Amino acid sequence: MLKKSLVIIISALIISSFAACTGNAGQSSSSSSSASSVTSGSAVSADSSSSGNSSSSDSGEVTFSGYEKGIIDTTNIFTKRDLTQTADTSSAKTLEVSDGQTLKITEEGVYVIKGIAKNCTIRVEADDTAKVQLVLDGVSITNDSTPAIYVVSADKCFVTTGADSTLSVTGAFTADSDTNTDAVIFSKDDLVLNGTAALTINSAQGNGVTGKDDVKVTGGTYNITSALDSIEANDSIAIYDGTLTINSSKDGLHSENSDDDTKGYVYIHGGTFTINAKSDAVQATTYLQIDGGTFKLTAAEGFEGTSIQINDGTIDISASDDGINGAQKSKSIGTPSIEINGGKLTIVMGQGDTDAIDCNGNITVNGGTIDITAQMSSFDYDGTATYNGGTIIINGQEVNSIPQSMMGGGGMGGRGGMGGQMGGQAPDAQNGNGFGGNGFAR
Repeated sequence: MLKKSLVIIISALIISSFAACTGNAGQSSSSSSSASSVTSGSAVSADSSSSGNSSSSDSGEVTFSGYEKGIIDTTNIFTKRDLTQTADTSSAKTLEVSDGQTLKITEEGVYVIKGIAKNCTIRVEADDTAKVQLVLDGVSITNDSTPAIYVVSADKCFVTTGADSTLSVTGAFTADSDTNTDAVIFSKDDLVLNGTAALTINSAQGNGVTGKDDVKVTGGTYNITSALDSIEANDSIAIYDGTLTINSSKDGLHSENSDDDTKGYVYIHGGTFTINAKSDAVQATTYLQIDGGTFKLTAAEGFEGTSIQINDGTIDISASDDGINGAQKSKSIGTPSIEINGGKLTIVMGQGDTDAIDCNGNITVNGGTIDITAQMSSFDYDGTATYNGGTIIINGQEVNSIPQSMMGGGGMGGRGGMGGQMGGQAPDAQNGNGFGGNGFAR
């Protein structure tokens, strides 16, 4: 019996020792990382441990709620990582830019970018499941004809400002094989701009930022000067917060998918916008929804889209064509519409054939304050106008209806009535939303 007990005890000790050795071996393995060097044109690989850190996750668990009756579904528009303004750099690699160098990033991870260089491109060419975060730490890149940041492939790329940085392209863009790159930051996949510092972007002959999928801005300060669109996206532009100062010789924000007119929306939750644009300050192909923010827009047109909804915000527009234009940019979503539910809008129109609020379909005002200074026309619409609430001031005079294409506005119609008719009811006034009429594009 004693011998049997000794055998059991010895066996247990052997098994325990073996398990301890195995655990130590596993711990040693997980703490090791592969070294990598950076040379001109070489691939940069992330440390093996970086994919396991908390910042590489992109959890959708975030408290965010847009306007509950919004025309855009904002339920999952921003993830927790989108809204996190500082990167987890505990396992990050630090890369130094240098003249004539291409930094090729092929693995998921966080990369801190430093230095000053000419004709240097940060090229992200990772797996389509990879999330890559570029932390700009006082970097300055000036290129002749190629993007400063070029995302060829990834699931999502974050460009995060850790310290004030500058990216510039001084000449015309050259094609990359069959891809016509046209922006200082050019991404073929989802792109998120965030951070705590300022990013200055100068594009002498092209766009500032181009995203071939979705582009999001959730924080940071951006000073963009561009010959073409300052921020352009194929599928959508979504802005949660940030300070954007834009000078564009074309559009400030532009969302359009030439192959699919069901895409191309713009959603703005908040932020501060100062946009000077020769064409549109903000243009969406499908839906444009404004839930908040402070806007100072000087452009040919302030807002343009097929369906426009303004729910909140302080909006100042100085325009030389239309202040707000609901036009048939997309045939897939039906009659153009403009709906104003809240916010404070001040629209000042230039001389000539101009309209403060122009819709090739229907206009609905449910709330907010609209203060228009118009030399020609305050409102113009092809469908119906429904006035359910809010305050409308035209050339210093408060009115109780939505007038139709009159010199400087006016009109005596009642609430819910069609402007220009003495208390008359719009054909679809019983709907209370003004979206039932037919609109004809001009």
